[in-house]
Order: sequence, then structure tokens, then C-alpha cells
Amino acid sequence: MKRSLLLLTVLMVFSSRAWTRQTQNHDARGLVLKVDPSHRTVLVSCDRIPDYMDAMVMSFDVRNVKELEGVGPGTMIDFSLVANSESVHIENIRIHRYQSVEPDPLGARRLKLMSGIADPSLAAQIKVGDRVPDFTLIDQNRQPVSLSQFKGTVVAITFTYTHCVLPNFCFRISNNFRRLQNRFASQMGKDLVLLTITFDPAHDTPEEMAKYGKTWNVNPKGWRLLSGSVPDVEKICHTFGLSFWPDEGVMVHSLHTILVDRNGNLSADIEGNEYNADQLGDLVQTLMVGTMVRTAHGPPQRVMHGPS
Repeated sequence: MKRSLLLLTVLMVFSSRAWTRQTQNHDARGLVLKVDPSHRTVLVSCDRIPDYMDAMVMSFDVRNVKELEGVGPGTMIDFSLVANSESVHIENIRIHRYQSVEPDPLGARRLKLMSGIADPSLAAQIKVGDRVPDFTLIDQNRQPVSLSQFKGTVVAITFTYTHCVLPNFCFRISNNFRRLQNRFASQMGKDLVLLTITFDPAHDTPEEMAKYGKTWNVNPKGWRLLSGSVPDVEKICHTFGLSFWPDEGVMVHSLHTILVDRNGNLSADIEGNEYNADQLGDLVQTLMVGTMVRTAHGPPQRVMHGPS
């Protein structure tokens, strides 16, 4: 009887150890925060993986460095997470391209092309790593605001129009900024500045932007709502690749969230609305501090995002 119990115990221990060595594969998605090809690692703010892990920031090994080509901060990626009790790495990395909801994407591309032909300066869209050209607009208090005045500060820029009624577009983007303002409340105006630029300045005067700001509890110390002349606004929007045009009483437009680093360079251009406020905050935090200490070398541990 004792021998049977001992044998059963040994079998159970062996079975448990064998199970922990089994490799698990999980489909995952996340927003890239930092890429280090020389060390073959990528820092990702991951979505929740059901029945495996909560949303968290993790540093992953990438065994095939070629999979990191075209991947940079602000890139949404789909990937396979491969984990056992001894290591975690990711593979099969695919850039998650934003699928535009524009009703006529071909027409939108033609419009953008024709705008560039009519005014060559509008075609000069900048790329990640480029110095962002300075610009000056008027904020919700009718004060002039120039991008250059925030040198040494991380600047997040997004675009809106105040009478947008679609909850997953301008509303969602503005809510992301409100959550950034809450998460980094003590750093607003010092380490982080938020700029929301209207692409409908004919309607969105500084007074209208001020009303819009009350909806989102905007603190003007660190969050400026900008308007200006139509030519100035159009030039800025085209610089960042934003497309927009009126259509039956509404504005059809693309979505871009821009991050400018402390040196005034374009650090990230996130297209679309598929990231969430926590992921955007993680990317901002990475820019502000240079790196993040949340890493995973082994089984993932729960890491909570900052307060929203």
C-alpha cells in the first residue's frame, strides 16, 4: 500500500513537471513601445490574452531579427507568444494595418494626391525620425501656441472636429487624451503636453474649442485645443498625413495620433483607433523616461497599467 502511494506521488510530480515544460502558443496583439534589434527584443503593451494573462507591458525576445523590419514605436502588431516555464519569446510578427472606414478609400487617395498637385507643400508628409516643422496656432484661450515652445517636453498631438457624433472616432480619441491627462496629472505641462487640433477651423473657433474643452475637463496648463486659419490648419494636417473632407453635413477623415519626442522629432504616428488609452499611456511613459522596467524573462507576471 505504501509503495503504491509512493509510486502515485512520484508519477504526479513527474506529470506536473512535464506539464510545466510544455510549450504554450497564444495569438496576441499589442502596441509596440520600443524596438532593440541589436539585442533582438521588443517592448510591447499587450492586449489581454483570455485565460492566460491580463493586459500588461512586456519585453519579449525575438529570435528572428528580420521579423522586426518595419516595426517601430506606435506600430500595432499581431504575433504568436511562445512560452514555457523557462522562457518566453514571440514569433510570426505581423504589422496590424489599420483598415480605414472611409466610404471611398480610393477617392480619398485621389483627393490627397490632387491636393498635393495643387499645392506641393501639402504633399510633404514627414516620417518617423524626422524633425517636426514648427507651427503656430491659437488655443482655446486665444493665446498663440507654437510647437517649438515645448522643446524638452514630450508632445502628443491628435485631430478632431467638435461636432463629430461617432463614438468610436473623435469621441474615443478625445477620451484617450482625457485619460492621459489623468494618468500623468503631476507631469502635465512639464514633461507632457497634449495638443488637439481641429481640422474644421471655420466652425471650431477658439470659443467653440473652449466649450469642447469643458466636456473633457481639459486643464489648459497641459492640454491645448488649437484652431487657426484654414490654410495653416490644412498645412499642419497634411504634414502629418491627415485626410479630411466634408460629406453631407459631416467630416469624413482619417485618424492619426502623433508623438513628438523631447528633441522635437517625430517618434510615432499611430493610425486609426484600435489602440487603447492604456497603451497610448505606456508609449508616452516610455518616451518620457527613455525605457520601462517591466520585463518578462520567464512566465509572465501580472502588471497593472497606470490609473485612468
